[in-house]
Amino acid sequence: MTDKTRSREERRKQLQNEKSKKTKKKKGGWFKKTMLAFLILIIAGLVSGIGLFAYYVSSAPELDETLLKDPVSSKIYDKDKNLITEVGIENRDYVTFDEIPDTVVNAVLATEDSRFYEHHGVDVLRLASAVVANFTDGFGSQGASTITQQLVKRSFLTDEKSLKRKAQELWLSFQIERKYSKEEIFEMYINKIFYGERANGVATAAETYFGKSLDELDLAEAATLAGLPQSPSRYNPFNNPEGAETRRNVVLTLMNRHGYISEQEMKEAQSESLVAALLPEEERKSNTDSSYYNSFIDLVVEEVKEKTNHNIYTDGLEVYTTLDADAQSYVYDLLNSDDSAVNFPDDELQAGVVLLDTTSGEIRAVGGGRNQTGARTYNYATDIERQPGSTIKPILDYGPAIEYLQWSTYEQVVDEKYSYSNGTPINNYNNKYHGQMSIRQALAKSYNIPALKAFQAVGTENARKFGESLGLTLNKEEFFESASIGGMKTGVSPLVMAGAYSAFGNEGVYNKPHTVTKVVLQDKTTTLNLKPESKVVMKDYTAFMVSDMLKSVMTEGTGTAANVPGLPVAGKTGTTNYSEDELKKYGFPSSGVPDSWMVGYTTQYTTAVWTGYSKKSSDYLSTDSQQLAKKIFKYVMTEASKDVKTSDFKQPNSVVKSAVEIGSNPAALPSKNTPSDQVTYEYFVKGTEPKTVSESYKAIDAPTNLQVQYNEVANELYLTWDYPTDDEESKPSFKVSATTDSGGEVSVSQSGEMEARVSNPTPGTIYNFSVVAVVGNVSSSAATISIQVPADSGEEEEEEELDDTLTDDDSGTQDSSGDNTDSDQSDDSNNSNPSDTNGNNSDTNENNNGANSGNNNTSSNDAGLPGTLGVNQETPSGTSRLFKFTTIFQNIKLLFH
Repeated sequence: MTDKTRSREERRKQLQNEKSKKTKKKKGGWFKKTMLAFLILIIAGLVSGIGLFAYYVSSAPELDETLLKDPVSSKIYDKDKNLITEVGIENRDYVTFDEIPDTVVNAVLATEDSRFYEHHGVDVLRLASAVVANFTDGFGSQGASTITQQLVKRSFLTDEKSLKRKAQELWLSFQIERKYSKEEIFEMYINKIFYGERANGVATAAETYFGKSLDELDLAEAATLAGLPQSPSRYNPFNNPEGAETRRNVVLTLMNRHGYISEQEMKEAQSESLVAALLPEEERKSNTDSSYYNSFIDLVVEEVKEKTNHNIYTDGLEVYTTLDADAQSYVYDLLNSDDSAVNFPDDELQAGVVLLDTTSGEIRAVGGGRNQTGARTYNYATDIERQPGSTIKPILDYGPAIEYLQWSTYEQVVDEKYSYSNGTPINNYNNKYHGQMSIRQALAKSYNIPALKAFQAVGTENARKFGESLGLTLNKEEFFESASIGGMKTGVSPLVMAGAYSAFGNEGVYNKPHTVTKVVLQDKTTTLNLKPESKVVMKDYTAFMVSDMLKSVMTEGTGTAANVPGLPVAGKTGTTNYSEDELKKYGFPSSGVPDSWMVGYTTQYTTAVWTGYSKKSSDYLSTDSQQLAKKIFKYVMTEASKDVKTSDFKQPNSVVKSAVEIGSNPAALPSKNTPSDQVTYEYFVKGTEPKTVSESYKAIDAPTNLQVQYNEVANELYLTWDYPTDDEESKPSFKVSATTDSGGEVSVSQSGEMEARVSNPTPGTIYNFSVVAVVGNVSSSAATISIQVPADSGEEEEEEELDDTLTDDDSGTQDSSGDNTDSDQSDDSNNSNPSDTNGNNSDTNENNNGANSGNNNTSSNDAGLPGTLGVNQETPSGTSRLFKFTTIFQNIKLLFH
């Protein structure tokens, strides 16, 4: 091969090598460029993703801790610590992580987030799987949310399925994991989840479906609850027990797969009947009708709001109240039941009732109105402001008069034509005047004029101060003399009146009416004591004397229809009036009134009742309807007191009880001559009781020479007496009475100025006579005498007895008791010993004529002859037949007399 050829070959190979190198060089540049472009795209995507993520996160909500913990309903308990209702935006019982059993925790983790303790808010493996599924099946086709992410979504985000919401969810999940422990996150989650049947949180669900607390749940029950949040309606054990059981078994399988339970435990739990474990249908908690308690709960809500910084609807409080559930139910039925004993005339007439404990101010029951539905409606026991009428008189008139002026219950006032200080006339309800009387009488009869006089004596400022100390709001600029009888611009409620009256029954100590005793916060360790402080607002003598006068209202005054027999109760009625213009404007009769009140108390309970219509212009209370407040009061107090020992009001050492002569002014002690019906007993502040004895009544003499004779012919007892007087003005009348020894009263006929008769007396009976002289209101001491009517005997027996006596000169006589005695005869006559008024034998001195010496305890006829029989005379048995005819003659003479 020539050199040229060789050179050509070499050049050809060289060219091929160069070409090959150029080809390789071209191929390597394309790959690099492709990879570089792809890398650039990835970086651009990441940058864009990070930018977009940052953009989404920038608008994410703040990590607000208050939103992580949902509102928790509060429990309300009665005075006996029985749960009566729950109030809140959601029905939720909050539990801490330490209170959640491991069985429940494991069931939830196996179902919702098995790697909960391994990730930092986001489970990357589950997220990658979900991303693939979302690309292949569409966005949102599979979820990868951890427990932390679910907590974020339920607390801060909506259910919208978007990249923005997911980015914010991831970001906030990381933030939560950095701020809270796993246990805190689980606790917030498990209390937030909804389980159906108005149950929020796992503890509420356990109570709702199984009637158990969490620590009482078994494995199968815990698994049932863990499976519910995925679809509370589809797996509701009450409505779909088969579906719920299937879901439960899936949860048990997951628990076994993740190592929380053994296969044997799984199978045993799966074999259990879910239906058998559920709460019986009759015990299931539904939307409980709390209408019985709504009026009371209204006060509880307001009181918690006023006294604490906590929200009863969201803060999971335990509120312990003063409610008497039985009393509350009774009051509710009394106002609302179709068969109520009250018999309301129509459905529009309203009533407000408050029952509270007199000594503590604790409210036992509230009747907020009639025919009301739902909570937070208008409460006629607490929200109304109506004029109180005469129920204000103990508070602004007589109470202050005793407190500041030390008036007694006897203090005399004159009910007369009168006017306010500005000249405006004031009238009583009956438009009459009743003269001088005690303040006890004035209060019992509810007269207005004495009340105004007491108010004026006390002074406007003292009256206002006393009223405000009892819980009334009395604006100084709007407080006038008309308030003395209830004419107030700003009215009162039954709650306020009950509180004020209870202080009188509590020895002058005021306790503001309240419904809540204590509140336990959600942490279960902090307790707020909400009992109000007691205040001494009046002297004990004021409280007692007002109470005693108010007892007279119930027994002899305007409150008799409200009185409870056998119960020491004090109270006051009250009505208000329409003006003449209002009566004309509304077309109401003059007898119609807008308001009727009854307020009263015992040492145990205080009750205030108002009745009327929601608007004064809509209707009026008729005469019959005005009695309803008293009727309600009586029913409530009877029911409240039926199993309670109620003591009377205790008289304090600062009070003395004194006899007083009625009408004396100032009060004076009765004298020995004061008639008993002119003596009363009243209470005085110690040291102010009367010391002077009245001289109004002078002693008068008793009748003299009282004699009684039995007229056999007329068959009557004839009574005579003497009373010498020359003064026609002091000439007495006589009160004659007669009784038998057996105690029976006898009809006596006064036949003359100083004589009386008893017709047809019973043979053998002893009659006792009393004669009293009366001059005006003064009575003398009684002159008394007795007589025994002879026993009835046959005529033949009497003649034989007389024949026997003619032959026996020394026979004995028989006294009025039928006993034989020896006679002590004188030389001139054969006289027997007279017996005294008690039927006992006694000696008498006889004059020459044989006549008995007269006195009030002996009897003889005016002629001094043996005649009619007196108690101090005996039937002569040793006499002639002439004596018998003489006796008959004398009886005939007396008959014509």
